[in-house]
Amino acid sequence: MGLQTVEFEVCGRPAPQGSKSYKGYRSGKPILAESSPHLAQWRGAVAGAALLAASQEPDAPFDCPVELSVEFRFAMPKVRRRLGHERIPKLSAPDLDKLVRAVGDALQDGQLLASDARIVRLNNVEKWEVTGWTGAIIRVTRWVDIPTDNQKHAQQRNQQGRPKGS
Repeated sequence: MGLQTVEFEVCGRPAPQGSKSYKGYRSGKPILAESSPHLAQWRGAVAGAALLAASQEPDAPFDCPVELSVEFRFAMPKVRRRLGHERIPKLSAPDLDKLVRAVGDALQDGQLLASDARIVRLNNVEKWEVTGWTGAIIRVTRWVDIPTDNQKHAQQRNQQGRPKGS
């Protein structure tokens, strides 16, 4: 199995996706909106960086199984800095799974992934940073020798002598 990794950094404030806030009713249906006011800006930053990375990849958008590894970097509160902690895991909100959800959708928006459903393995971490920048280091590793379901079905049709679409 061949592996190819694309890595890039995104500066900004990581924002979660998936928590909804109730905004009222319209036409008898509840109106829900994303709770994070920073989500659009964060997804835009990730999508922009993904678009730049995709422009350097001849096979983008990737339509194969991928592993997504994200290191989220948050500014450490001043109180913790005085305690002498360096880079340590972040154990508070936002939830890691909701941060990853925003990144997966942004990678699709940025045309690096054909679909965020192609993510088959996750390796993610949240960290406090004493110095340096905040944002994320994103690694997308392609499993290039594994055919997708669509490719498998096409191969089966060709082996059976069936025309496409039947």
